[in-house]
Amino acid sequence: MKSSFLQSLHTKGLLFQATDIEVLDELFQKKEPVAAYIGFDPTANSLHVGNLSQIMILRLLQKHGHKPIVLIGSATAQVGDPSGKEEMRQFNDTETITKNIAGIKNSFSKFLKFGDGPTDAILVNNADWLLKINYIDFLRDFGRHFSINRMLGFDSVKTRLEREQNLSFLEFNYMLLQAYDFMELFKKYNCVLQLGGSDQWGNIVNGVELTRKVLGKTVFGLTSPLITNSSGAKMGKTAKGAVWLNEDRLNAFEYWQFWRNTDDADVIWYLKIFTDFTTDEIGKFAQLKDSAINEAKIALADAATAMCHGKSVLNEIHRQAQAAFGAGSDENLPTRWVEEVLIDIPTLETLLVACGLCASKGEAKRLAQGGGLRVNGDQVMDARQEIDCQSLRLHPLKISLGKKQHCLVQIK
Repeated sequence: MKSSFLQSLHTKGLLFQATDIEVLDELFQKKEPVAAYIGFDPTANSLHVGNLSQIMILRLLQKHGHKPIVLIGSATAQVGDPSGKEEMRQFNDTETITKNIAGIKNSFSKFLKFGDGPTDAILVNNADWLLKINYIDFLRDFGRHFSINRMLGFDSVKTRLEREQNLSFLEFNYMLLQAYDFMELFKKYNCVLQLGGSDQWGNIVNGVELTRKVLGKTVFGLTSPLITNSSGAKMGKTAKGAVWLNEDRLNAFEYWQFWRNTDDADVIWYLKIFTDFTTDEIGKFAQLKDSAINEAKIALADAATAMCHGKSVLNEIHRQAQAAFGAGSDENLPTRWVEEVLIDIPTLETLLVACGLCASKGEAKRLAQGGGLRVNGDQVMDARQEIDCQSLRLHPLKISLGKKQHCLVQIK
């Protein structure tokens, strides 16, 4: 590849599949900006780290002089993308979707420059055209271009069927609607490229082919590999759930801790994907060995957190980290407040679940038995240990999970 954008994608390990990549490479070498989009369904009121690699691809696209389009799928969110899912998504009503859109809009502005310029990002909503569709007209004009035989072969469908898991006709329609989105974006904004994770390949190819068959125009699709950690687990998932980008879902210190706790085997790859460090800078980090690798982890945590929450939070985060890992005061640790009504049984395991530090009592029990639980600095081997709720209203407990996660827990 000769274009700077595709070269960068390849260097970062973010290029998996593409349609007509030689022609696409030539297109990216021209002077005119290339408009490309990624769709995000508003299924929650915040984006999370699992979405971040796709946002960073749009950021890279803009950095190389091209135009990112963020498509909010408020219409398709009412259908649900079956890709990567073992069961039908929970249905969200219109009011919930509206609140979710409001919650995720601010996330994008942290990573992309929006405006009216030729390379400024724009945000559009597929409800603007999908909610106006006449179903009979849609089936007549576009349904005939989709092959059921081929659609059954796409991974998002085939996997569910092979496992004998239900795939509703509602979900089956999703790929038609996404294909229609691509065609509409081409007509409205001259968008010639859809980007997405590798699980979106079938949906993307449908959009490429629908645009060719209906409009006689060539558009392109490009996917990146799904991001996993060195153990093969989906990146961005923890025992507590998703790692959210919005401050009201996850505070900046805990976001920093997530990156700081990156496994040694993953830190260089994550530096490539989730920061703006140059290839030379990352090369220097790659030379670090043994405990010096922590320097790379701190650099990753600082860069990722500054991008998401602003540089101004880093001084306070470093003070909190010193309190947790060094000789600083515990007063700087983040506090998790717990409603007393959630503590039906006054035990430590119940408290850990109520404050979100453990997903279940069983997890708390295993953590303690494995030696990974400390309370006020003392190791606790039995998570069923009783707690004094009255005392907890006045004085917090310092809870440590392993060596890297520390916080104060108090009842309100």
